[in-house]
Amino acid sequence: METMIAVEGARKYYRVAKRGKGLTAAVGQLFNRKYEIKKAVDDISFSIKRGEIVGFIGPNGAGKSTTIKMLSGILYPDAGRVEADGFIPYKQRKQYVKNIGVVFGQKSQLNWDLPLIESFELMKFIYRIPREQYEKNLRQFCELLDMESFLGQPVRQLSLGQRMRGDIVAALLHSPELVFLDEPTIGLDVVAKEKIREFIRYMNKERNTTIIFTTHDMQDIEKVCNRLIIIDKGKKIYDGSIEEIKDRYTNVKTIEVLLENGGKETETFDVRRTSVNAVLERIFAERRVKDISVCEPEIDEIIRDIYEGRLRLDAPSAEGGAL
Repeated sequence: METMIAVEGARKYYRVAKRGKGLTAAVGQLFNRKYEIKKAVDDISFSIKRGEIVGFIGPNGAGKSTTIKMLSGILYPDAGRVEADGFIPYKQRKQYVKNIGVVFGQKSQLNWDLPLIESFELMKFIYRIPREQYEKNLRQFCELLDMESFLGQPVRQLSLGQRMRGDIVAALLHSPELVFLDEPTIGLDVVAKEKIREFIRYMNKERNTTIIFTTHDMQDIEKVCNRLIIIDKGKKIYDGSIEEIKDRYTNVKTIEVLLENGGKETETFDVRRTSVNAVLERIFAERRVKDISVCEPEIDEIIRDIYEGRLRLDAPSAEGGAL
């Protein structure tokens, strides 16, 4: 498969003013300000193939937004190489942005006072989308996202879910081959989230659109993405499949037992110390069991444990790098 994104040894630093404590320190900084260097992105490398859909996640302040801004051409790397779709984003920004779509969940690109359909017409003009392509995409996207009923409403009158669907359509009307989605389901109800997830899956499968998905909602990642990249403190700490991280780090399982007398019991155990079969054999030998189920932590719990330092990603990944 053709490489769509190549990042090699990318670094981005910021100079941040040091803040002392107390009035004396504050006055002194007015005349002799001191700075420290913050490593927002620290030697990150990864590649993404054309047609992949990748979850790009990390705790707040991990460097996600800085990396995405370098990939979208808003920022330049202080060191290393960043290429996307054959372009160096920050050097060839004018040509590059014609081929990408960007959706920021908390920032709308729609005109607040215009009816939604007129915002779409404006996008047609900005991107010089041929009429036939524009009408085909608009018709198909509106049908998939169930938008026909509110196309004539001013954007300021739309619900959050309606506006987000409008933002996604606006970003994709020109048929970009590469799309960056930043928190596209934030604040939405279950129905709206699922509609957007279905649409993203459609764009990836039917149009081979390469998608980079950043979110704090791990259900988005699990239901949409086939690969996960985790960064923390500016460094990549995991790059692989969701199934791999669940298999590797789901060490604790819980068995829920429904007894014949109607009682319920649970037992939690570490699979590194004892097997599921051994636990089941003991339960059946000691109790009269009506039903039984084996549960394991959700992906949300695993990722939270990684962020909070309870899990270490220090084994080699399938790609040969450090997890």
